[in-house]
Amino acid sequence: MSLITITGYPASGKSSRASQLQAFLQEKVDASKEVILLSEKSHLLDIKRSSYDNSAAEKLARGALLTAIIRLLSPNTILIIDAPNYIKGFRYQIYCAAREVKVRVVTVYVLAPQEQCRQWNKLREGDDRYSDETLENLFLRYEEPSSMVRWDSPLFTLLWSDESIPQTTLDAIWGAVEKGKVSNPNSGTVATVKAPTDALATLERTTLLIMQQIMSAQDGSGGVMALSPAPGFSPLKLTIPPRNVTLPELSRLKRQFVTVQKKVITLGTIERGSVDWSEKGVGERFVVFLEEQLQR
Repeated sequence: MSLITITGYPASGKSSRASQLQAFLQEKVDASKEVILLSEKSHLLDIKRSSYDNSAAEKLARGALLTAIIRLLSPNTILIIDAPNYIKGFRYQIYCAAREVKVRVVTVYVLAPQEQCRQWNKLREGDDRYSDETLENLFLRYEEPSSMVRWDSPLFTLLWSDESIPQTTLDAIWGAVEKGKVSNPNSGTVATVKAPTDALATLERTTLLIMQQIMSAQDGSGGVMALSPAPGFSPLKLTIPPRNVTLPELSRLKRQFVTVQKKVITLGTIERGSVDWSEKGVGERFVVFLEEQLQR
């Protein structure tokens, strides 16, 4: 039915807003629908705040979160994601996963001043508290949502100073959840475009080849690397950071990319035009994904 992505600074009150939203939606849906609140503290994830202390642990946490989202998405479910979701590239991944299951998407931005977040974070105890250094780092890295991009739209902003979510905003969110657009098809009817029969083999072969080229060509200095998705194709350019990208890191990113792409192969797509499942098309999408993730 719908995916609601909660985003905002760490310790900005996202969990409180997510719980308020869940309570409201549970009163609105009928018995055939389910409202699920997936938070980092849920038994499915149990992601500690310390996961954001270093990039390696954070990438593992984001991977676990994305896997849980994909598993829980359903036409009969309203899934609320209570997590920082501070990277626009990750919000785009969530959007793609939701789009392929043909559910509506909504973004809720919990807006609070940094000083207020600092005060609230100090009141937390144990694993629920961010270290001061991590908190400041996340402030700097936060990428605000924008109603101008499709993966953040429709966008609703909730102020930290409101004790509860205004009724008019709740009603607007419900309208987007219940009747919002699922996609922008080419015509008045939704036409599902299926992938070719060899798409899965091409996906696995191309991503593995690119991964092998990265491991062979890198020297730890970073910069632009030329990669070929298949023999005879023009090279694709990938900018990597000035460090050695490890095989486990690349393997993890490959799994994340392949998981989302497999859903497109299985379910088809309702986007304008068809998805390019050639070596070139898969290679281009994989390189864009890798560059985005490796620069974090």
